[in-house]
Amino acid sequence: MKKLILLLFPLLLSAQTHRFVYLLQYKKDSLAQDFTKANMILDVNKDDRKFYPYAYAENDSLNKIRGRKSAMWDDSLPAVIRKKNSSENTSLIMLTDLYSVKSNDKTNWKLSEETKIDGQYTLQKAITNFGGREWIAWFCKDITLSEGPYKFYGLPGLIFEIEDSRKNYIFKLVKSMKFASTYETPFLESFLGRKPLPVTDKIIAKKQLELYNDPLHDVAESFKSNTNPDNTFWVSGVQVKSIDQLKGMSDERRRIMLKENNPIEIDKAVKYPLN
Repeated sequence: MKKLILLLFPLLLSAQTHRFVYLLQYKKDSLAQDFTKANMILDVNKDDRKFYPYAYAENDSLNKIRGRKSAMWDDSLPAVIRKKNSSENTSLIMLTDLYSVKSNDKTNWKLSEETKIDGQYTLQKAITNFGGREWIAWFCKDITLSEGPYKFYGLPGLIFEIEDSRKNYIFKLVKSMKFASTYETPFLESFLGRKPLPVTDKIIAKKQLELYNDPLHDVAESFKSNTNPDNTFWVSGVQVKSIDQLKGMSDERRRIMLKENNPIEIDKAVKYPLN
């Protein structure tokens, strides 16, 4: 990994997209002992930066190879777009539809004199408070790219590692590659042909509460309107044969929502009712 990054960096200016892959280890439930893991992509383009799950790019490649148009989304993982030299991020959020939320996220870093060696790189420590958490980052001044995973940027070098002080979210750089032309992301710009609806954080919080109060609303409405007995309804791998089944399933969905309410920006965690 170290040698690959070193070899590609002199070509950064000539590459239309320089991609960095970060391993994200995170806890959906802050009390969990084990981490959920996912590879995340940071695409540094000429005019913008995009951060999203690696699985989306894999699915996009399969679509191109097989001539298909399948779509995927993981609502537990972030997807963010930011213009170059801007602190305004656009977060893409999937609830009952795909939404976009703009936020101004200028980060104030406190640089430390502490350093450590990672392979052939010297990394320097920096600390910031963001999203209700304290974050510790390790960046490389030898790689003069002021970028990092998620909404973290603005240090005098590329962020190799960053984690919150409680180790609920840990990002580590694992790979680098380049593309001769800009890597297009139609899977971010739209979902199943529908462009994201611009809303505010308050609207997102309201919709999350609505989803909590009636998590299977759309399934229930479809089931009620179904006049064809041959149509089969499935929810999380379980066949729905009566409307009464949905109550227990809804209770289970709410239990999971309460348990897995540990977003990266913890100050935006939804305050779900406890009863």
